[in-house]
Amino acid sequence: MVPKIRRGSHTYGLLVYLYGPGRRDEHADPHLVGSWDGFAPDPGRSTDPKAAMSRLAAGLDLRVKQAGTAAPAQHVWHCSVRIDPGDRHLSDAEWDTVARRLVTAVGLTPEGDGDGCRWIAVRHAEDHIHIVATIVRGDLRRPRMNYDFKKAQAECRTIERELGLRQLKPGDGTAAKKPTSAERFKAERAGRAETPRETLREALRQALAGAADEQEFLTRVRDAGLRIKLRHAPSGDVLGYSVALRGDRNRAGEPVWFAGSTLAPDLSLPKIRNRLSAGAVAVADTPDAMASRPHESAPARQRHRAVGVAERAAVELASDGDEAAALLPSIGELLDAAVQTTPFSTRADLREAARAFERATRSHVRAERADNRALRAAARSIVNAGGALGRGEDGAATAMLLSTLVLATVAAARWHSARGHAQQAEAARQAATHLRSAYHQAVAAPLEALRHQARALPEAQRRTYETLIRAALPRGTGRVIAHDALAATLAQSERRGHDPESLLRKAVAMRELDSAESIDDVLVWRLRRLADLPADPGIGRCPGRPPHQWPGSSPLPATRLPASNQRPPRF
Repeated sequence: MVPKIRRGSHTYGLLVYLYGPGRRDEHADPHLVGSWDGFAPDPGRSTDPKAAMSRLAAGLDLRVKQAGTAAPAQHVWHCSVRIDPGDRHLSDAEWDTVARRLVTAVGLTPEGDGDGCRWIAVRHAEDHIHIVATIVRGDLRRPRMNYDFKKAQAECRTIERELGLRQLKPGDGTAAKKPTSAERFKAERAGRAETPRETLREALRQALAGAADEQEFLTRVRDAGLRIKLRHAPSGDVLGYSVALRGDRNRAGEPVWFAGSTLAPDLSLPKIRNRLSAGAVAVADTPDAMASRPHESAPARQRHRAVGVAERAAVELASDGDEAAALLPSIGELLDAAVQTTPFSTRADLREAARAFERATRSHVRAERADNRALRAAARSIVNAGGALGRGEDGAATAMLLSTLVLATVAAARWHSARGHAQQAEAARQAATHLRSAYHQAVAAPLEALRHQARALPEAQRRTYETLIRAALPRGTGRVIAHDALAATLAQSERRGHDPESLLRKAVAMRELDSAESIDDVLVWRLRRLADLPADPGIGRCPGRPPHQWPGSSPLPATRLPASNQRPPRF
């Protein structure tokens, strides 16, 4: 049950809309379901609707006129209350009860107070009502209505439990503002899939991902094709900014501007400056030991680096300290960076993951000493490295990164749940779901190559690896169905000179495995990182030799493998 509160100054005009056909003829059978005294005229049931409308407006405005100049300019309190699409339809009597409880909860009509404000509840659809009240009491004073939205939200949560409706997540005031009905209708008329508000918010977050400083952020905004307007102080210092989507204009033909703070609380210029200063990154990419790998493209190399950074962030989130709050926006930046450069096959799911996780990046918890520079540097490196292909080392490195991001978002969901942040926890869980879908797309080819390689191993070697795997996994781990990919990775690591048993135990001990959808997959990517193996398993074979002739493997009869499996596929 979702309440939405607005203020206005025209009682009659609002009634005309509520009892009218609606903007798209969506209003059906408008009628009163409740009023302040139970005797208010109902234009929807009157033989003379126009006269009833005038009497109803006059009755609501009576005390406003009596108060004269003492009445507030915005004297109309308007609250729409909507149930979830999956909920049962409430009767008129039930909606009357809902309306009475809400006007009492917010302070319009305190319980037992005969001087409460006048109100009505209008129903013109099965799933919602509109409560209209004039905020002047019978003693001509204003009602005490501090925090009316929070009070309405809390009462709706109670009503949901009592009426058996879907339980929504309570908010904490840190969510981004949703598009208005007018914005949605305008976007539909223009043929846009989303409102300019949503498009601009996503574009700004992507421009911020890994930006080194304020100037680079503003440059990226302009390069994204957005209009931008800066607000200057008399001294010339920039105080704030507004952005507009090209082609989005109002009735006067002027661009429709949105200040960053109206798109999301953390997109105001002061908040952006705080983030950039706290997580400052070098303009030049830091050289690393992996730069000399001839088989890795720049996108793959930066994804490989980001995996370790994201894994450490997941571990810190699991530690449950408040300092981890600073990591959440930077994990969001890493997701936004990946969206811009991901292969096409995973882009849609990854974009949805980034959009969902955006809600999980904000809360009232503040970190004082957290260092998020490594995450921001990883995001910057991914953006600067450019787009990754969906095959070979690029595709496998993408799968490795997505697997780690799933763990990070699951850790974020647990972190928020531990603090009662219901909306943020649900957003992080939704992000993890979308990331899993993207991961399944990216990992199909690398896992198939590993399965080919596992089938090429001698039977005795496979049994040895199976024994090691079962011994290394924690007791009660029953979700591992097959170990082919894991066995092939252990074989590659052994050929690199590693001890498979100690390497596997180290991978298992890195962090918990309970949150993993596939324990095998998580361990495969951990092993490949620990053993410094390419993300693409096809690169790990010995050039020019079939798998059964790799060093360290016993020779296999040629009849043991079909001809099509003599070489792992390159992709």
